[in-house]
Amino acid sequence: MSYERLEKCPVCGKTEFRNKLVVEDKSVSKESFAIQQCEACSFQFTNPRPDAAHIGRYYESDDYVSHNSGAAGVINQAYKVARFFTMRRKVGLINKLAPRKGRLLDYGCGTGHFLAAAKTDGWQIAGWEPNARAQQEASARAGQPIGTESLTSFEKGSFDAITLWHVLEHVHELNETLQQLISLLKPDGVLLIAVPNVDSLDAQHYRQDWAAYDVPRHLYHFNLKTMTQLLKKHKLTVLKTLPMALDAYYVSMLSEKHRAERGGGIVSVLKAGFASNQYAARHEGQYSSLIYVAAKR
Repeated sequence: MSYERLEKCPVCGKTEFRNKLVVEDKSVSKESFAIQQCEACSFQFTNPRPDAAHIGRYYESDDYVSHNSGAAGVINQAYKVARFFTMRRKVGLINKLAPRKGRLLDYGCGTGHFLAAAKTDGWQIAGWEPNARAQQEASARAGQPIGTESLTSFEKGSFDAITLWHVLEHVHELNETLQQLISLLKPDGVLLIAVPNVDSLDAQHYRQDWAAYDVPRHLYHFNLKTMTQLLKKHKLTVLKTLPMALDAYYVSMLSEKHRAERGGGIVSVLKAGFASNQYAARHEGQYSSLIYVAAKR
């Protein structure tokens, strides 16, 4: 296995880090990975990490529902039920936030459920997905080819909306990818980025068992401050942040499973998810996952 170590913070470029947590990959490898925090800007990231050429084996699980719609199990069934309701909300969001119902790119589109819903609603869609199995399923579901090649295959300044639903935390070349995506946006286009929030109550409650750390697949661990700073670095303005309230329950369900014999049942899940959302409502919107709506300055 080949690993790489970040020597500079991807957000601020400084080089002084401290260890924050050690987290086990409970999904695939059972290896442990360090999460480090930048002393200057407080950004958190998995370091060291598998390099881009070797990260693929950490996704090799039939239970990884983002790449396999046939994934079984109670938790994955709960995910699919939630997905049914969230697809409509996501399409409604882009209808409301984009300047027009025109061209949409979903970067890291997984199995294509969102793209298919957007196409049905009248959007001209394009997708990009590096996982071969997910890409094939997305192509079939969307009824058109889904890209796996470089983003340079898309025309610059051609999209009214670009979405990344729980994708940016997986991207090795963070700044380079953001810059490429921004170049594809029309001047009045919008960028929607959904990521877990390390300042949520469920993250504080579960600590190293918090499922949204998901090492080593999640390379970066954002909060409001660091995401805002990253987007500002790329000359983007955060227009608003929006909650993904169901994530508190789904992440709590996975986190209780990670606790093994110490984990609780459905009552513990419901209590943790409810408490997290209540906390967020009182503490500047610190929900389990957040959608950042950004635009060019």
